[in-house]
Amino acid sequence: MSRKYEEAGVSLEAGYDSVRRIKKHVERTKIKGCMGNIGGFGGMFDLSQYNIKNPVLVSGTDGVGTKLKIAIDMDKHHTIGQDVVAMCVNDIIVQGAKPLYFLDYIAVGKNRPEHIEQIVKGVADGCELGECALIGGETAEMPGMYRDKDYDIAGFAVGVVEKEELITGKEITDGDIIVGIASSGVHSNGFSLVRKIVKDSELDLNKIYFGDKTLGEVLLEPTRIYTKIVRKVLENLKVKGMVHITGGGFYENIPRVIPEKLGVELDLSNYIVPEIFNFLGEKGKISKKEMCNVFNLGIGYIFIVNREKLEDLERVLKEIGEKYHIIGKVVKGEGLKIKW
Repeated sequence: MSRKYEEAGVSLEAGYDSVRRIKKHVERTKIKGCMGNIGGFGGMFDLSQYNIKNPVLVSGTDGVGTKLKIAIDMDKHHTIGQDVVAMCVNDIIVQGAKPLYFLDYIAVGKNRPEHIEQIVKGVADGCELGECALIGGETAEMPGMYRDKDYDIAGFAVGVVEKEELITGKEITDGDIIVGIASSGVHSNGFSLVRKIVKDSELDLNKIYFGDKTLGEVLLEPTRIYTKIVRKVLENLKVKGMVHITGGGFYENIPRVIPEKLGVELDLSNYIVPEIFNFLGEKGKISKKEMCNVFNLGIGYIFIVNREKLEDLERVLKEIGEKYHIIGKVVKGEGLKIKW
């Protein structure tokens, strides 16, 4: 053990303890193609284990933003890892990729092995839901950069898809139908605004305002991971486009897959918006348009299909017990119009 390093605020022993604690969580995420063990200089994955003729690798990286502040304030760290996996994996499956592996980066003010274990347990939970392997990562103790209890987390995911099966949205045309899949709540976007509302309205994270959970518990509900739903759908029908409703809400994310000279009409009256969004909108005095530009409003993922394929999509979703809502269509002309 380095005494001088310890005096500088970095505990090598805590780092070793953290690695020992997380190994069992990493182990349960192993899938076909995993090579080596945790602790090496680089994570390895054998792509040749998959029968892919023209592989295209799809990658994504993200964090969970200031949702971390809610976790720190609540001293609950076991779900935030699933959030970071979801934010990366949900982005790459949009293009039809099968997630393969994930790496995380955790920076802390003080290494508390029990906290690191909680965080990485959440990452492993997310990897299992995302059907990918946790093959490596880094935990950096950075006194002076972060306060003792503060930390940040980011992730990086890689998936693969046959080149001929890439989903780009280029085939989308007017008349195509937009089908929404439920979110689990606020997910991991808009939390700077959420926290401002909590502060300005003097809300208590430990108080129940609706339902049977405290506000903090509702806000920390982990982001849904849509891998299994997407894989099941793609096994059964051709999808023209998919959208992860992440930062920027409907207004920024849907146009990312819509070709030029086409627009979208959404009708959000076709489903019940979860209470948390009504609560935040009311407390923050936020317009409906701005809500649509910040939050997912209960729709975390979208499929865009030819009208003739809608029945097939509905059948698959019903078979797997997934609730869905037909929330709009693609139209001629540019822009996004939303009806409440």
